[in-house]
Amino acid sequence: MTSTHPRKDTKSANKEAATKTIALNKRARHDYAIEQRHEAGIALQGWEVKALRAGHIAFADSYAIVQGGEIFLIGAQITPLITASTHVTANDRRTRKLLLHGHEIARLIGAVEREGYTLVPLAMYWKHGKVKLEIALARGKQAHDKRAAIKDRDWARDKQRIMRRHNKDA
Repeated sequence: MTSTHPRKDTKSANKEAATKTIALNKRARHDYAIEQRHEAGIALQGWEVKALRAGHIAFADSYAIVQGGEIFLIGAQITPLITASTHVTANDRRTRKLLLHGHEIARLIGAVEREGYTLVPLAMYWKHGKVKLEIALARGKQAHDKRAAIKDRDWARDKQRIMRRHNKDA
């Protein structure tokens, strides 16, 4: 027996559940060499979720630390909305717990403590109605590394410009 109802397109369903970026940490890609990326949940209060929906976040200077076998986000500023509740005191720079599996935490702790990596937040986004944070194991870049990256980026841009000009003439 076949149904007369049209079947819902799976591509449109996936687009509805697609991730939406809340904030990007562009400075992290400039200051650090990114080695490994991990997706973590983040423990938030109700007013923080509402503020994130409005885009009230700044986390360029934030970082993650390991403390007591858990990982916390420090330095991210979520500015409360003006309409925030009066009975809740909002601390916009509070330490927020990151939610990861135990084996992921163990791997990150090992890399940070033994191998000298830093945990840096790269992006915050919505995934299936929940706020997710992309953190990365990273090493700090030296000044000469930054100059080399800038030179490579400039050369790639010039190369594209030359190729466009060459293709336009042909």
